[in-house]
Amino acid sequence: MISLPQIPSRAESGPYRPTLNASRASEFDRATLAREFAAAVEGEVRFGLHDRMLYATDASLYQVEPVGVFIPASIEDAVRGVRFALQRGVPILPRGGGTSLAGQCTNHAVVVDFSNRCTRILEVDAPGRTCRVEPGITVDDLSDALAPTGLFFAPDPATARHANIGGCIGNNAAGSRSILYGRTSENVLGVDALLADGFVARLEKGAASRHERVGQLTRQVVDVVRRHERLIRERFPKTVRRNAGYGLDMVLKALDAGNGDLDAVNLAHLLCGSEGTLAVTLGAHLILQPRPKFKGLATLGFNTLDAAIESVIPILTTKPSAVELLDDTVIDLAKANTEYRRYVDLMPAPPSGELKAVLYVEYYGESLDDVKQKFEALKRLVPGASMHAHTDAGSIANAWKLRKAGEPLLHGIPGDRKPITFVEDNAVPVENLVEFVRRFRDIVTRHGTRAAYWAHASVGVLHVRPLIDIHDDADRQRMQSIAVEVADLAKSLGGVMSGEHGDGRVRGPLIERFYGPELMGAMREIKAIFDPRNLLNPGNIVEPRPIESIAQNLRIEPEGRKAIIPDVPTYFDYADQHGFSGAVEMCNGSGVCRKKSGGTMCPSYMGTLDERHSTRGRGNALRLAITGQLSGAVGEWGSGADRGSGPAWDDAETIKTLDLCLSCKACKTECPSNVDIARLKAEYTAQRYRQQGGPPLKAWLLANFRPLGRLGSLTAPIANWMNESPIGRFVINNVMGFHPKRTLPPFSRSLKSYFRRARTSGTGPRDTSGTGLRPVNEPPDRAVPKVALFGDCFTMYLDSGIGAAAKRVYESLGYEVILADAGCCGRTFISTGLLEQAIDEIDPVIERLRPLAEDPNIAAILVIEPSCASAIKDDWLQLKLAAPLALRQKIAAKTFLAEEFLAKNATAHPRQDVLAAAKARAATAAEPILLHGHCHQKALWGAETSAAALKLFAGVRVKTLDTGCCGMAGSFGYAKDKYDLSMRIAELTLAPAVRQAKAGGAAAEVCAPGTSCRHQIHDATNERAIHPIELIDRWMSAER
Repeated sequence: MISLPQIPSRAESGPYRPTLNASRASEFDRATLAREFAAAVEGEVRFGLHDRMLYATDASLYQVEPVGVFIPASIEDAVRGVRFALQRGVPILPRGGGTSLAGQCTNHAVVVDFSNRCTRILEVDAPGRTCRVEPGITVDDLSDALAPTGLFFAPDPATARHANIGGCIGNNAAGSRSILYGRTSENVLGVDALLADGFVARLEKGAASRHERVGQLTRQVVDVVRRHERLIRERFPKTVRRNAGYGLDMVLKALDAGNGDLDAVNLAHLLCGSEGTLAVTLGAHLILQPRPKFKGLATLGFNTLDAAIESVIPILTTKPSAVELLDDTVIDLAKANTEYRRYVDLMPAPPSGELKAVLYVEYYGESLDDVKQKFEALKRLVPGASMHAHTDAGSIANAWKLRKAGEPLLHGIPGDRKPITFVEDNAVPVENLVEFVRRFRDIVTRHGTRAAYWAHASVGVLHVRPLIDIHDDADRQRMQSIAVEVADLAKSLGGVMSGEHGDGRVRGPLIERFYGPELMGAMREIKAIFDPRNLLNPGNIVEPRPIESIAQNLRIEPEGRKAIIPDVPTYFDYADQHGFSGAVEMCNGSGVCRKKSGGTMCPSYMGTLDERHSTRGRGNALRLAITGQLSGAVGEWGSGADRGSGPAWDDAETIKTLDLCLSCKACKTECPSNVDIARLKAEYTAQRYRQQGGPPLKAWLLANFRPLGRLGSLTAPIANWMNESPIGRFVINNVMGFHPKRTLPPFSRSLKSYFRRARTSGTGPRDTSGTGLRPVNEPPDRAVPKVALFGDCFTMYLDSGIGAAAKRVYESLGYEVILADAGCCGRTFISTGLLEQAIDEIDPVIERLRPLAEDPNIAAILVIEPSCASAIKDDWLQLKLAAPLALRQKIAAKTFLAEEFLAKNATAHPRQDVLAAAKARAATAAEPILLHGHCHQKALWGAETSAAALKLFAGVRVKTLDTGCCGMAGSFGYAKDKYDLSMRIAELTLAPAVRQAKAGGAAAEVCAPGTSCRHQIHDATNERAIHPIELIDRWMSAER
């Protein structure tokens, strides 16, 4: 076992004493404080305006500018930094993933971000079922690391992929299975805590007698609890979930169990749910649970919400491990989401009527038969619902994805009113759940709105989001009234307004109303015992604000001043995101983009683990810059003539934040709120170029690749020699800013020459133009079916061999293949932010493609490069082009990846005999085939658009890699200042997967439809990847 390193603590006889009696941070010279702070620690000290504002929000409605940000290099460094701040009277706000929904992670304090480097597992005691960890590790990372032991950490909030253990302690997180395992407080044995006097203490059972300082704290806490014992027993809720105020009831319960023995009191439990107001968590000693031997998940479909809720009580008699609820609001939003609509299809339709609610009922068992018997019992108990049962891990995980995305999905609801977080955390006894929902619905209806419902139904925690227009003064008044009425309703039914999401800014004003002034006074005493100078996340829990404060310090109106999104002429249309203002405000801060594995979003965060380079960081930066909150050099919002006076399209720090965005489009689908950072980044950049009078030379050269590509192709031998020569590379590297280690792809003879040769040699379709090339607007020969091959820039001039392979494949299948040399799709212009030029480039291309789109004899427009297909099928539909939208949609509907159309039309190709023979030939091979999908492809259509064609020939030998982004992203990976990050992203999953596949000279074939992906695979592994159509061409070659 690995031992926990002992952090130096102050001598017990001489507790840490501040040497300075400094005032609040607002009175400090921030520059001096930052300089001295940086000298005292090893980690990063970020006190600039941009960095501060990226930490001004969490997943709530609120925005409060911090004093600064400290990212400790280690736990020891965290101790040094926090002591430095406390010594100077500077408030501290410890933070993990920043996924809090109640605003408890927003404050005017130094934010200590533990999530970047304080992520170690220090000790695992598998026989004892415990472990010790640092606070920055996420719940899922911990459980993944524990998998070989057969154990896991049981609390599983919906944000488990990015919620930190320290945050789970601060919030007393629970999750879906708390009916079995309880909250975090029931799963914590001890906490290593830095107290407000700078003392490091291990808080655990028995520590009161072992440690004088802990004993002193315990005696003081017990004194408060004993004096208020009667009220604690009377007024604290008895629900499984309860998280309002400090957990004085847990202290009393420990005293009862230990017959008054102080050593029975575990102060670590008091920290659970304290929101960082009592101590800073440095590490945790956790209880682990054995993984269930078998799992099963049943999803039940109902035609009314009430019918679903009424079924919960009888379902609980079957002893499920979880019962979760979703209503039709979430389901309908998921149907409109590219990533999540497929999971709606897994839900059972009710026997009659429309699907209005779904219950997820999970079972654990000793055997598969045990689980199936529970399914049968469930079916008998709820005969009025339809049911789908899942027992394999893959289908269970897919079914759960919709439930876990419930909260962020809600932010995609159309209209000005949004499902707002303020009464979403009520917990009531399960037997009162039906009554609570009925009366809750009456409250919101009376206030002229409606609500979205989902729940941890097994423990009576109902997450209800009333629809409120937070910009509207009348709706904000409704918000306050609903908050008070619902809190009173929960109390009247034996529940509480804070079940698991905490108090923070949104429910803090209701704590005294719930408990009364006497218990509020007791909680203030607890705060004073731990933090007499009120430096730890000050203002939360024990400083009740008026109810009006829940509508103050909002991100849309920071410090009482509206953050106005300008009405500017945009290059993109944002109707799908409820206008430009809706797109700018789309990010709700839920932090799904901070996941470290799985999917593609967000590659730069996965490579840096830096909040600034997450999708959320960029979304916040864009919102702040566009609303003028980063304008000027003044350090305080609202002061100075420049700050807040208008959008900062040229803000240098925002440009740096956007600079590491790979424009992979993954956030467009993987983010449940559909935040489209690639589009917003391009828009922001284009607005800057408009303001500056044009783009810089480097951006212009990258965007105008097609004429350069044509020139390079015409002079391919010379151009390739120059690119590889020392002098040539020196010039290219300096003009374009390329990294010297990055190889350059060679130019090839143009794809047009392949078509010319075929026509002049008589082996291809008839040429009637006199040029050797069929014009795209020539009436086609109706004798044979036809497809058009779009001549994208890469396939025309660098990867023309792939285009030739596609030509051969489709001609073998009985098609006439027409080269659509219509011009550039605009991808390079869009990616570099030259949107005005992109529009000028794309409109003529659309006109050239019009005959192909309108000709019923052209079966498809085939595209080799996925990023070009995404331009046609995605960006063309969103840009404000002159071409009619209906025409663009017609072209998009007819556009397919070359391999995609082959699989999609498999039974309709003219030469079925050729296809059958090629399939037979492919079936004789044995090598595995690994597919790495392109980011745009995975985001918009899924990697199956390539995999299906390969599986048509090779079946189960095809494996689609879950490898995220390759890290190349067009020109991104060429840049000198991005090369290292590009390669680091490749090394996360893709490069290791390729090396493993090729280990020992294995014959595995690696396919990648993206030219950038193939290039990155070569540079990272020295292995060659091929386009799927090349492999298919190989299988068909014997049939020609």
